Amino acid sequence: HATTDSDPASALAKAGPYPMAAYQFLQEGLRHTVRQVHEQRSADPSMGDMADGDHVTGQQLCVGLRDYAIGQFGLLAPVVLESWAIRRTDDFGRMVFAMIDAGLMSKTAHDTPEDFCGVYDFEEAFHREHAVAAIRAPVV
Repeated sequence: HATTDSDPASALAKAGPYPMAAYQFLQEGLRHTVRQVHEQRSADPSMGDMADGDHVTGQQLCVGLRDYAIGQFGLLAPVVLESWAIRRTDDFGRMVFAMIDAGLMSKTAHDTPEDFCGVYDFEEAFHREHAVAAIRAPVV
């Protein structure tokens, strides 16, 4: 049984060089992803109900964070993530598990850091054509 650090900031600092703004982005992106998955499940009953309440998988969260980053920062999304030392989906996993260790997020028995490994390649995921297609507003 892992012990949680009494100081969440020090627990988060152990995960890597991620600033607090990156953790705030992660929390906002998680809320975005949960809403997105709920909408998908409502539109497609074959996906079933959200049995674990607001839980999403590591893969779903990575995709949701990509979409949220593009929605928030547009073509600058990879630059912003890089400035926060987020270069791979593995970084999202390290941050999520640091937040779990700090008592700021929860997980199921099936969740592992490996769920975040290599979900997508950042260069491909944030490629200009993909980002432009994902931005809802017309590009001027």
